[in-house]
Amino acid sequence: MVQRLITYRGRPSYATKSNQTTVTTCVSICKEECTGAEMKKTVNRAFGGALSGSAVRERIIRAFLVEEQKIVKKVLKIQKSREMQSAKAHEA
Repeated sequence: MVQRLITYRGRPSYATKSNQTTVTTCVSICKEECTGAEMKKTVNRAFGGALSGSAVRERIIRAFLVEEQKIVKKVLKIQKSREMQSAKAHEA
């Protein structure tokens, strides 16, 4: 039977040779095997039935580190502008 709930890679939504899909049972982030049906899982966390616990942990840590990096960049930019202003004040 034709699978109707598949998103194809290319533009046309037909099962052509260049538009083939593969149904996998592993998580795309950490390549772990997902066991059981997604709808039957009752894990109370983000991506509960779709991602494993380690994959969710990795996503959370990555998002936290990205935000921390943004804050550090902002602080360094402010410090650099203050140094430039103090250098101009000493020259004048």
